[in-house]
Amino acid sequence: MTPLRQRMLDALILRGMAQRTQDAYIDAVARLARYCHRSPDTLSAEEVQGFLLYLLRERNRSRSTVNQYACAYRFLYASVLGLDGSSFQIPLAPAPQRLPEILPREELRRLFAVARSLKARTFLMLAYASGLRLSELCHLRVSDIDSASDRMCIRVEQGKGARDRYVPLASDTLHLLRAWWREGRPNLWLFRGATNFEQSMKIESAQRWYRSACAHAGITKRGGIHTLRHCYATHFLEAGVDLYSLTHWLGHSHVITTTRYLHLVRPDVPDGARRTPLALLNALEPAPPPPPA
Repeated sequence: MTPLRQRMLDALILRGMAQRTQDAYIDAVARLARYCHRSPDTLSAEEVQGFLLYLLRERNRSRSTVNQYACAYRFLYASVLGLDGSSFQIPLAPAPQRLPEILPREELRRLFAVARSLKARTFLMLAYASGLRLSELCHLRVSDIDSASDRMCIRVEQGKGARDRYVPLASDTLHLLRAWWREGRPNLWLFRGATNFEQSMKIESAQRWYRSACAHAGITKRGGIHTLRHCYATHFLEAGVDLYSLTHWLGHSHVITTTRYLHLVRPDVPDGARRTPLALLNALEPAPPPPPA
């Protein structure tokens, strides 16, 4: 590890940056060094800007992706190298604000029905029924599920922003998890690794499950597995859940982040969804059993 890389990593850790942020920032700086064939601390602002233009024009990277790279470089040159932002400028441009595409309940039913195994189906259904982020789902422990009748919740430990929170657990979701426990017999991790049972499952595995299920279900809407979290938020609002509670369950820092889902709410919601607002799975039509593992 080069001294500069170690300095940047130390600065990220001292500021409490999440592991995924650390990895993304370090990777962005490494790509800059490879492109310029020089150490990043010897580059000018114009050379850094030239790499960002290359990503936009030649590599056709999205504006949000390029902005993430730019944030990494701002951190490197301002927080690590101590350069003045007014003289060493790394611009950020507004990224297009697009509303997420939401799967209707019929597509959700088809998606879950074609999941390749009980483990995959349980994971995808829990992603929808809990609204947890992908990394939070992959790191769920069996002990995080509180099934006591006067509690019924999922404990999310150190989610985004290094915050713990509790998410309500509906009875239909608990029934789903118990069926998975009887079949998979998870011990520590609710969804353990495919080869190493002492480790949690890989994020890439869940992403493959979602893409495969979408392909088999004929779902062409853009977006990855995070779409299920968007569906959770939108369907909860349609069912009458208040915005403040939903903000807390999603782990948003500000309620304004949650309000974007108000634009996706339909007025003509199925009656079943309104009668039992927490039981999102019960609002779906019954699906056939999954194929054998």
